[in-house]
Amino acid sequence: MTEEQLREIVLRTLGNIAPDVDLESVEPNVPFRDQFDFDSMDCLNFVTALHKECNIDIPEKDYPKLATLEGCIAYLHPLMDGNPAQSIK
Repeated sequence: MTEEQLREIVLRTLGNIAPDVDLESVEPNVPFRDQFDFDSMDCLNFVTALHKECNIDIPEKDYPKLATLEGCIAYLHPLMDGNPAQSIK
């Protein structure tokens, strides 16, 4: 799976959790919480949705790694490499 495909998955998932977010203006290295109204429940819902979307387990200790767009891609890429994600629709 390419990084661009992962970016699309992460942004789509983010849009489902926070529909008011302008996905085209998401800064890749700025934490979501610093960019828009994204509270701890939103973070939990986002990680849960990524888990379902990518069909991978994400341990709670790794949640902070998913705080930014680039962090999500860096975390997911090795886990999804070679995985024909059923999430690309």
